[in-house]
Amino acid sequence: MTSLEELVDQGVSRDLLRDMERLAIELAGVAGAEISRALGSMLAVKYKTGTEEDAWRDPVSEVDDKVERLIRMRVGESYPSHDIVGEEMDERPAPDGDFIWVIDPIDGTSNFVNGFPLFSASIGILYKGLPVVGALWCPVSHALRAGVYHCTRGGKLRFDGADVTPKVNPAVRRRLVGVPVATMSDSLWETRKTGSASFECAMVAAGLLQAARFATPNIWDIAGGLALVAAGGGVVRRREAEEWVPMERFQPIGDHRDLRLWRGEIIIGEPGAVDHMCEGQPNV
Repeated sequence: MTSLEELVDQGVSRDLLRDMERLAIELAGVAGAEISRALGSMLAVKYKTGTEEDAWRDPVSEVDDKVERLIRMRVGESYPSHDIVGEEMDERPAPDGDFIWVIDPIDGTSNFVNGFPLFSASIGILYKGLPVVGALWCPVSHALRAGVYHCTRGGKLRFDGADVTPKVNPAVRRRLVGVPVATMSDSLWETRKTGSASFECAMVAAGLLQAARFATPNIWDIAGGLALVAAGGGVVRRREAEEWVPMERFQPIGDHRDLRLWRGEIIIGEPGAVDHMCEGQPNV
């Protein structure tokens, strides 16, 4: 695993990482404030174009657009040489840059527009594909309140500045995992599906979920969350052909050289749980 010291050797200063984390935390908090103000109001909702079958599956609220525009503006002001990948907009200010801010203004929009409080505002920063900063605002948390989970590569997982130390009750025989669809191999756990990959990443990082499996997440769904998982001591595996391989950074897949087009099946969580889950998933 690439350490903070190795990043420093590559010319990425600790001060730069701290400054980027501070901005990411601030912007995630701003996103959370916008979401909180809008929740419960009569939102304007549109749907992304696609096949007739998918026509009602991808809602976009007015808050998604507003939050992404705000974050893009602030990142552009502070780091004009950095690239930005967002779910709602295609603009790429620096497509050849080493740093990419990956934004999902609301991951779990279907939950949000229905008032179901399981979603997240996610900001991840990649350096040459490696998640180095994560900041996720969540409406609920291990602390039973809204706040921002955040971290810098090589640092601790924190929630609103306080260290997060997962506590596992030894009396609990069956812990929770997030899965898109439960299979027989998941019988070791109690399974859950929240509808938000980034939210599940935060719950894995904080120890509330022991592991999670995602079938086809986009890069903006998990970029910030994977930084949190690493800070929380978790690991990531990606399906490559018929094997599950360690994943440390996002890399172009096949003919898709643009990381905005990245999609892949992954499993995250505590090392032992991830190994067990990988063993139980059939090859494709």
